[in-house]
Amino acid sequence: MRMFILLLLLLAMHMPAVAGILPIGPGEYSGLHAAAADVRPGDTILFRSGTHNGGAHVRGLQGTAEAWITITGEEGALIYGGTNGIQLSDPAYLRITHLAFDGQTGNGVNIDDGGDYETPARHLLIAFCEWRGINATGNNDMLKMSGVDSFTVRDCRFINGSPGGSMIDMVGCHYGHFERNHFENAGSNCIQAKGGTRYIRIERNIFQNGGQRAINIGGSTGLPYFRPPDADYEASDIIVFANIFTGATAPIAYVGAVHCQVVNNTIWLPEKWAVRILQESADARFQTCGNNSFVNNLIVLDHRAAAPTFNVGPNTAPESFLFSNNLWYNPDNAGWSGPNTPAPEIQAIIGSNPLLSAPAMLNGDFSLLPASPAIAAGSATLLPADDFLGHPFNDPPSIGAIEGNVPTTSVGRPSAAGMFDVSVYPQPARGQVWVRLQAAANAQVTLTVFDAQGRRIKTWKQTQGFSDERTRRLSLESLPDGLYILVAQSGRHSRLRPFLLLR
Repeated sequence: MRMFILLLLLLAMHMPAVAGILPIGPGEYSGLHAAAADVRPGDTILFRSGTHNGGAHVRGLQGTAEAWITITGEEGALIYGGTNGIQLSDPAYLRITHLAFDGQTGNGVNIDDGGDYETPARHLLIAFCEWRGINATGNNDMLKMSGVDSFTVRDCRFINGSPGGSMIDMVGCHYGHFERNHFENAGSNCIQAKGGTRYIRIERNIFQNGGQRAINIGGSTGLPYFRPPDADYEASDIIVFANIFTGATAPIAYVGAVHCQVVNNTIWLPEKWAVRILQESADARFQTCGNNSFVNNLIVLDHRAAAPTFNVGPNTAPESFLFSNNLWYNPDNAGWSGPNTPAPEIQAIIGSNPLLSAPAMLNGDFSLLPASPAIAAGSATLLPADDFLGHPFNDPPSIGAIEGNVPTTSVGRPSAAGMFDVSVYPQPARGQVWVRLQAAANAQVTLTVFDAQGRRIKTWKQTQGFSDERTRRLSLESLPDGLYILVAQSGRHSRLRPFLLLR
């Protein structure tokens, strides 16, 4: 018997832990704080259907790379009230999904690094959540992130923000991705990226009545709150592409921002300006707002934003911006001479009706009709690869968020047989990346790495055949930190994969 018990103990020691479900509801865990005290990597904390009190503050909720922790809800799970619905300090490897938030007096969800800038909150996924409103009128945010790295927010809805706050506010956040979210009736901003925020992708979202500045690329941050502490910019390397904007005082604002790109977006009837260029951080250490780009965007504006279209503040460098291949249309004035672009624009289209399908309808259709002058009129860019609807852009692409032609060449989907694809890992990479290729037998594949400005860095040729999948290590130790794009090409098929490189 002793030997049998010893054998069971030894087996238990070597058996993998089974992920558990920790339910929150009547007769179960009383709230998030209680469930978090018992959670282990791989477990799921489940809010039962119904209304739950907000206000929980949990520190150090961390899964592992192999076993993420999930916080999720049954259908109808609502976290109501509290100063913050949920506050998470120093979390890692954590998913938050299928929850609704409403009625908070501070922030809806607050995620931070616990005050230690050397150990950011990291590896987070927020998906299929809804923010229905907030019980505040000041600088209160629906999703507040301070010192958060390597995260994704996708397929979420943000409705009725605080008049003085942001729907999403980032301070010193890095390597983030916002995709397929819906923003409606914002106060100050839908998304704000400031305080040293860098390497953020904002793609394929819709912004309806986006407040004062639908996307505030930068802002004004107190010096003690910058992450990293010595950052000389509010925002850098922010990429905004394939989004649709309707309304907002100004859909796009560059504020103390450098090396940021706004590409292939559709902007419909801004309320005052299409774009603002500002410098609000006055300390001498900061770079001047400049060296940004505004390319392949489709802008329809009326008399409200026709003169001026751009609002340019003092202490900025608007002459360093790149303006290229944007379509500007003012249906109120057929003789409109165009926007007051603060630097010469290359190949602008001014005064031509873009022929959108049904933009004025509720949840308008911003697709291009077959005769649209925006089709194939864009400048070839590495990003975006896919349009607002998830279709690949042609080369050259159409102007605006939605490709007007059925793509046939260049940036394309895998072949009908599904025999060409590529993935890059890890993310972010450190000195080297691994590339997993899938291609037809004996396919010749060229791999090229470009930097965020579209400059070719290095090319490799993979000439050996593929039986199914093949991996290859690319050494990039000599490159500085930043956002890069891998282009894999085989015949007429190409795939683009952005990746982040860190030392």
